[in-house]
Amino acid sequence: MPEEIKVGVYVCHCGGNISDVVNVGEVAAYASGLEGVAVARDYIFMCSNPGQGLIEKHIRQGRINRVVVACCSPRLHEATFRKALARAGLNPYLLEIANIREQCSWAHPDNPYRATEKAKDLVRMAVAKVKLAKPLENVRVPARPEVLVVGGGVAGLRAGLDLAERGFQVHIIEQSPFFGGRMAQLARVYPTEEEAPALLKKLFQKVAGHPRIRLYPATTLEEVEGFVGNWEVKIKQRPSLVDEKCDRCGRCEEVCPVEVPDPFNYGLSSRKAIYFPYRDAFPSRYAIDLDHCTRCGECVKACPRGLIKLDREEQTYSLSVGAIILATGFAPYEPKEGEYGYKVFPEVITLPQLVRLLSSSGPTRGELRLPRAPNTAQIKSVVFINCVGSRQLPKEGEKVNKYCSRYCCTAALQTAREVKRRYPETRIFVAYQDIRTYCRDCEDYYEGASNDGVVFLRYLPKEPPVVKRENGRLVVEVKDQLTFGETVTVPADLVVLVVGMEPSEGTKEMAAKLRLPVGEDGFLLEVHPKLRPVEVGVEGLFVAGTAQGPKDITETTLSASAAAVRASVLLARGQVELEPFVAEVYPERCNGCGICVEECSYGALKLKDGKVEVNEAVCQGCGACAAMCPQRALGVRGYTIDQFAAMIDAAVEEGVR
Repeated sequence: MPEEIKVGVYVCHCGGNISDVVNVGEVAAYASGLEGVAVARDYIFMCSNPGQGLIEKHIRQGRINRVVVACCSPRLHEATFRKALARAGLNPYLLEIANIREQCSWAHPDNPYRATEKAKDLVRMAVAKVKLAKPLENVRVPARPEVLVVGGGVAGLRAGLDLAERGFQVHIIEQSPFFGGRMAQLARVYPTEEEAPALLKKLFQKVAGHPRIRLYPATTLEEVEGFVGNWEVKIKQRPSLVDEKCDRCGRCEEVCPVEVPDPFNYGLSSRKAIYFPYRDAFPSRYAIDLDHCTRCGECVKACPRGLIKLDREEQTYSLSVGAIILATGFAPYEPKEGEYGYKVFPEVITLPQLVRLLSSSGPTRGELRLPRAPNTAQIKSVVFINCVGSRQLPKEGEKVNKYCSRYCCTAALQTAREVKRRYPETRIFVAYQDIRTYCRDCEDYYEGASNDGVVFLRYLPKEPPVVKRENGRLVVEVKDQLTFGETVTVPADLVVLVVGMEPSEGTKEMAAKLRLPVGEDGFLLEVHPKLRPVEVGVEGLFVAGTAQGPKDITETTLSASAAAVRASVLLARGQVELEPFVAEVYPERCNGCGICVEECSYGALKLKDGKVEVNEAVCQGCGACAAMCPQRALGVRGYTIDQFAAMIDAAVEEGVR
């Protein structure tokens, strides 16, 4: 005997977000008269524990066996209500969400009557759909207990170490010959003021010494196939021409005839084609820049232990992993030539360049001077210009970075105070739009800089500072809003452009290669900023650190640990559960024409014995195959043609309002 359908309809006030516009009591009363509805209630917060408890109570009492919740977007709380159904013993997919907040109260705040009538329509359509819902089971696939981490900066190293300590085998690849990423270029980190190289060294020691971690320097991700829990990847490692037994005696570097700008010092100095970037770099051996090496053999002759082999070839490895963490980092914004005098005046540099100058491992060994501008040997006046490459106003046809890069204000203030501490007589000015020292205890940098005598000048984005040379000396003109628009002219021996963050080339490459969504800012986009903050649009792929957006080191390591936790939860049981909303084939209708196979963007369909088969682990439930099938031989579980037809019938049942 067919089961009697008993629908429970629950209308949420959303604390006034809905009920201030929609008459929720009227909607609940209307729902109680719909065919198949056994219970209809309104409640102030359905997502609260008492609200969920109301649904669970009615299920346990046997009063309902289908649920409609009229509330906010299903992106926010659909999972919440599914769990409530499961706790009460009902299949969690016998649920439908009617979005009456975003689609009614928020869309029509000036017309409560129409918003209420529209809410009734949406509830009626949801009831019609859920009445045809069938119990569904999650798709289960085996999962390999191994993880690939793409990126060997602090985010990748932290995520890899956390996973290894949870018992997973971890592979960390880094496109550079050395690990550490951007953090290796810093001197100190805020707000603790600990030395960055020392912190990295501790992390290197833990990672390198862990038996479950394998490191691949100078390695890129070439191919990715498969699905969550079962990724097949190919990685390519450029040859290490220097043996790991290298003791860094430096004789090879002395004789190398090739000299190139040093990217580690942002071009402020030069290095040889065979190089070691800084004292505690990891791996602890020289590397050869294959893009510039002429293979002249001088280094081979100079090495007293014969540890350099120029005939080694690149290696390709195939790995089988259950999850992939993308920690591809960021790139500092590179100002355009002429922007605030950059690359026009040698006294104009970026904040990352200044940090390298102040570092004991930098081109001037920590001395505040420009190695290529002899006229500025005595720097007595420094002007910082904030928001270069962030919060930009677009010009016609120009692509700009509208977002705030978040870390820059605090980093600039930290560096300004460091300059003031070392050179107390130096005058320091900071031209800013807004000061945003948002992290815990970072407001102290702003107050401390003020107490140290740093002068702040506030400019409007539409009236940025002007950098020019007058009488042989650089000056910065700022229309200062703190003095009611007075134009302040500041002589400057050094102008520091406080640049923002941009997606790295590695991040862009991963987005294109894996077909991942990116935000307007170009960084990898998470599924949900609160509920799924480190997951991207493909199951089994996670994002960590600044591949997701601008972050400081504290946030970077926290997000890396979060990604590690999510990956470990995914793989811990040896199998992965996926939502059941995948394509299904009706074999009696399928004639094997193959149109759906060609249409599928994910490669989830294939022909076998004249019929289509679905790889449920690969299918994303987009429905493109069902839409294209001339025989109507495919559908999507939970979103069947019959359900959509019932919703359409319900929508026109009382006429279009």
